[in-house]
Amino acid sequence: MLARPFRKASYSIPCVKHIGTGEVTLSSSNVYKLLIAATFATVAGTGAFAQSAALTARDSDPNVMGWMQGFPPPEDKIITQPDSVYFSFPRLRWSVCHLREFLPTEEISRGLGAPMPLEYLPPAEFADMRQQIDAVTFNPQKSEEEMTWEESLYANYTDGMLIIHKGQVVYERYFGCLEEDGKHAIMSMTKSFTGLLAEIMVVEGTLDDTRLVRDYVPEIGDSAFATATVRQVMDMTTGVKYSEDYSDPNADIWLYSAAASPLPKAEGYEGPDGYWEYLQQVEPEGNHGDEFHYKTINSDMLGWIISKVSGKSVTELASERLWRRMGVEQDAYQTVDGKGVPFAGGGITAGLRDLGRLGQLMLNEGASNGERLFPAEVVANIRAGGDRSKFGDGFPTFGPGSYTSQWWVFHNDHGAFAARGVHGQTIYVDPTAGMVLVRLSSFPRSQNGFIDPTSLPAYQAVAEFLMAR
Repeated sequence: MLARPFRKASYSIPCVKHIGTGEVTLSSSNVYKLLIAATFATVAGTGAFAQSAALTARDSDPNVMGWMQGFPPPEDKIITQPDSVYFSFPRLRWSVCHLREFLPTEEISRGLGAPMPLEYLPPAEFADMRQQIDAVTFNPQKSEEEMTWEESLYANYTDGMLIIHKGQVVYERYFGCLEEDGKHAIMSMTKSFTGLLAEIMVVEGTLDDTRLVRDYVPEIGDSAFATATVRQVMDMTTGVKYSEDYSDPNADIWLYSAAASPLPKAEGYEGPDGYWEYLQQVEPEGNHGDEFHYKTINSDMLGWIISKVSGKSVTELASERLWRRMGVEQDAYQTVDGKGVPFAGGGITAGLRDLGRLGQLMLNEGASNGERLFPAEVVANIRAGGDRSKFGDGFPTFGPGSYTSQWWVFHNDHGAFAARGVHGQTIYVDPTAGMVLVRLSSFPRSQNGFIDPTSLPAYQAVAEFLMAR
């Protein structure tokens, strides 16, 4: 039976205290660069968006701020491209639901079939479950003070939260810019789409992960990627030079962002044009296979590989293998560079429920609505994780995990694994609890290291609550 979810929440719970004042403003020349940079930011480091938040979740709600309201909106409430700081906080909280208004995109089509309805708890039980989950308590990392589940939603500037337990939606809420029929940028969760497609091709035998990149993409030339194996690209253990030092104006992140921008290049620009041209000139640093290094250029290299092998763009492949067959409600879309190449490392925007369907597909080991979309071995390989000895200690809030096929693996007692993106995006799959959790967010700081302490313990607490029902 379908139950209507609670509509957009009103922010009535006090948020945990944040440090700092002011908002960051950015020159128009860096607008697109910073959107790309937000996707690249990792748990470690400072990052372009590591500004402090003076406004709480309630105060920065786009509806409270009044962004783009009115016909026309007041001059100081207009968010535009390119002469704007649309991806700086607090504008970020509106922009994450409106990327298609700023950047060119390509559709991930759901096709013309009817969506497959999600199963909800009966209405009265659904409402009661909402109250019970909101009251679940936990201790944030390295804290002796308890926090409730609901408090954690505000602390993390949540825009949408969906929990599926044993195939039923037991919790669904919307905040800020996100409505039931809206879509939200998922940032680096896009990498997990790309990695999943690659892992499917490996298991099905159309892609050999032991072969070198140059075997599939001869256009890569003398790039450092040429001698990496496909698996090293999939697991981000390549030895490629790529700096994400945002304080250095000459860092590789800015060169890559300039190449990727679909906006007209500045007069006199002589750098690479597009993702793939940039990848052709990447230099070596270290040895392939030695260590895990989270570098988004691996995701775009992987996108190029699977496009060459399949003869289809990553958007076409995602539509064919996933979106058209999962019974999703909405098309998704993906940003592209100036040559129409989809951003395989962070460009997707999608609906909350459809991301829940993807999480459920992973929990069900490749089966959806009675149909097998891909072999169970695909999920088994991802759940097994990567080489833990190569993961290092650069992600202290994440814990001793691993990374494989562009998915994060926790190696905890529940065997959880996740797709993750900056500013708080996640699809968290807990096989032991039979739980899928999707959180869409617009946290002021990009790195998940600021968010994990009040989210990862919360996920574990709600999983244990559901298991004890």
